[in-house]
Amino acid sequence: MSAFPRVPKDLPTWVLTEGATGMVNQALALTDALGLTPIVKRAAPRGWPATLPLWLGLPALDHLAPASDPLAPPWPRLLIACGRKSIGLALAIKRASGGQCFTVYVQDPLIDPTRFDLVIAPRHDRVRGPNVMLTRGAPSRITAARLAEARAHFDDLLRPIPRPLIAVLLGGRTRRHPFKPAEATALGRKLADLSTTQGAGLAITASRRTPPESLAALRAAIGARAGLFYDGAGVNPYLGLLAHADAIVVTSDSVNMISDACSTGRPVLIARLEGQPSHRLRNFLSGLEEDGYIRWFEDRLEGYSYRPLDDAALAAAEIARRLASAAR
Repeated sequence: MSAFPRVPKDLPTWVLTEGATGMVNQALALTDALGLTPIVKRAAPRGWPATLPLWLGLPALDHLAPASDPLAPPWPRLLIACGRKSIGLALAIKRASGGQCFTVYVQDPLIDPTRFDLVIAPRHDRVRGPNVMLTRGAPSRITAARLAEARAHFDDLLRPIPRPLIAVLLGGRTRRHPFKPAEATALGRKLADLSTTQGAGLAITASRRTPPESLAALRAAIGARAGLFYDGAGVNPYLGLLAHADAIVVTSDSVNMISDACSTGRPVLIARLEGQPSHRLRNFLSGLEEDGYIRWFEDRLEGYSYRPLDDAALAAAEIARRLASAAR
């Protein structure tokens, strides 16, 4: 990637979301790539401001939902927002700053993108425009440096597991994908068969959305073959799994986890979940498949290579260029 304008390390920067981990991580992926240490603000409007159309950008910055962080001067020079509840707040901050706050929105804002200085959205979203940068997936915090650090940190935990090591990243119940116990049992049996026939080690991690009953069903189907089974207790070895994996199996419901997996350069096998995926998710998966990033998980390991996703670095370069242009 070509060099981009230097961003001052002390540039006043906020990350604004309603607090969901996936949204926070997408925004932090961009500040990581820029070399910035932001103030993370978790906030959402409450009362009548929450009922206003998003395009108005008029939520009262002192009418926030309980437990929200305060939104008050001094305003940041750079604001990176993600999530629908942050849209109106981000526009209100831009207005309150007298237009001095360079405002970036991650994902499709579903309003005129020119209301922001820059919109960074995955190409499976419909938003387009002169100030819209399209990415393949969600900006990810997974980099070669973080993987190397995680590999060393989790070496004692994961090195004893037989190779090839398959990292299994489980999503969970959504409106379109219920991830029922019977489905989890079927996935567990496929993984167990793979472990038996190919001598593969299994390291499995659940997400916050994984239904407990489905997690129990999958665990029962795998039995003693799992070298590691993280169910939410203790330190999350997620980064360690990505760093040590020879291949990664990911359920098909999570754009964030699939983007993380495709940032490693390891084979990424998608476990198809029952249900009707959204148009956006279908486009996301088909695009990655066409570009050679993912394959569907059947009953075997597949070895292939690709250049790891670097959406966060590319998006950071665009932010830096536009910041430099705005400063002229």
